Amino acid sequence: MFPYILRRLFAAVLILLGASFLVYLLMAYFGGDPLAELRASNSPTREAQMNAVKQQLQLDVPPVLRYFLWLGGAVKCVLPSACDLGANIKGQEVTGLLGSAAGNTLQFVTVAFLLAIVIGVTVGIVTALRQYSGLDYTVTFVTFLFFSLPVFWVAVLLKEFGAIGFNNFLASPTISVTTTVVLAVLMGVLWYLIIPGSWKRRLIAFVVAAVATAAILTVLVVTDWFANPGIGPVMIALCAFGLAIGFTALVAGLRNRRALIAALITAAIGVVSYFVVQPILNANGNLPTVLMLGAAAIVIALVIGWFAGGYDRAQNMRAAVLTAFVTSGLVLIDRFMQSWPAYYNSPLVHGRPVATIGSQTPNLNGDFWFTGLDKYTHLLLPTIALILISLASYTRFSRASMLEVMNQDYVRTARAKGVNERSVVVRHAFRNALIPLATVVAADLGALIGGAVITERVFSFTGMGTLFIDGILRSDPNPVMAVFIIVGITTVLFNLLADIAYSLLDPRVRLT
Repeated sequence: MFPYILRRLFAAVLILLGASFLVYLLMAYFGGDPLAELRASNSPTREAQMNAVKQQLQLDVPPVLRYFLWLGGAVKCVLPSACDLGANIKGQEVTGLLGSAAGNTLQFVTVAFLLAIVIGVTVGIVTALRQYSGLDYTVTFVTFLFFSLPVFWVAVLLKEFGAIGFNNFLASPTISVTTTVVLAVLMGVLWYLIIPGSWKRRLIAFVVAAVATAAILTVLVVTDWFANPGIGPVMIALCAFGLAIGFTALVAGLRNRRALIAALITAAIGVVSYFVVQPILNANGNLPTVLMLGAAAIVIALVIGWFAGGYDRAQNMRAAVLTAFVTSGLVLIDRFMQSWPAYYNSPLVHGRPVATIGSQTPNLNGDFWFTGLDKYTHLLLPTIALILISLASYTRFSRASMLEVMNQDYVRTARAKGVNERSVVVRHAFRNALIPLATVVAADLGALIGGAVITERVFSFTGMGTLFIDGILRSDPNPVMAVFIIVGITTVLFNLLADIAYSLLDPRVRLT
């Protein structure tokens, strides 16, 4: 495999050199005149400004030679401290602009990408297992609906109902009886479609889900939860133990008692740690502390899974780690929620916490939890917009791939040998269904890193896409080349990772 990787990297370097050379020449010869705006100016210092721009963009040098001058600075980016991608027309260093733009883009693109994959693949697998059911038809309709909607229209709808409407609701958080009944019925219908089995069993699920939804909404309004939100230790405990059982059923089966015990012990430790970590998070609220506590939770879960013993310690460890990861996430979300009243009542927020533009509230200062809430409320809508648009493709791809795998001979053989259905789906079918998705995921990630241009425009995010488009409109080559080279490197690397994933998912594939 190592020689294969070296050959691919060598070929990637040649591809990037050739592609960057062509893009640079296209910008130089057909990208427009960088001095056009200055030529039309009546400023008395026009000539001096034009000479300054010529000097900093090296416009007196032939484009071919100018490319190699740019390439010499770009090669230095192997050492980030020596990186030199030139300056833009305004004289700003492109390296700094790229770092800021990449940070803004990655903030919402990464979360949206991961959630779209997890949710899309999960829904696709479930609908494949429930082919031609009410759930399958409903998901198919919804996914095609979102896939056909233009992203700017989705973004506008989110602004109207997800920001303006929800902010108005928070000013007086009451839910009418009619709204409660409608939401309860919708949730009941959802569970009626999800639950397999006889109509009596599904009807019971409908009633339970509807009653539970109505009760939860009523409790939220009565306790004024929307003004003082939080998960709390009781809900964290219920979720942690429920997750322990669910993850064990998924990765090991409930008959594997050792895996179940490992997951339940991890859940119990997570509930106890809720009270232990609160003083730590209050006193040392920062990203390194959060990462260290998260890593400690994972390590503890691995140790518990190992010492649980049994015939397959890997199953114990997987169940325990998944339980620890999600429980830790709930504890973290709860701590952010504790800062909600202070953030909501901040004079700079004006009682409208869900933002419609920008990546942060100007001049807003506070601790890690306070400023974190501000970032997340600004990221909420663009993240949801990207998830809704990306979700459809992953759902359909995973459904089609799963259906194809489930009809293979080795799946029928596994069932004929008496292998239980969970093992057939998880161990035999699911892993092979992921193989076609590896290519789709790799291609999508390279495109998303380049910036969600329309989404960034609608929500006024200065990200990679905005930097690229502004560079083209202003005939400014250096920002365009900076974004291009990042997207090119990302695309090449993730296609290489996709090939490696093929060999890991399918032992028949050999990289030579």
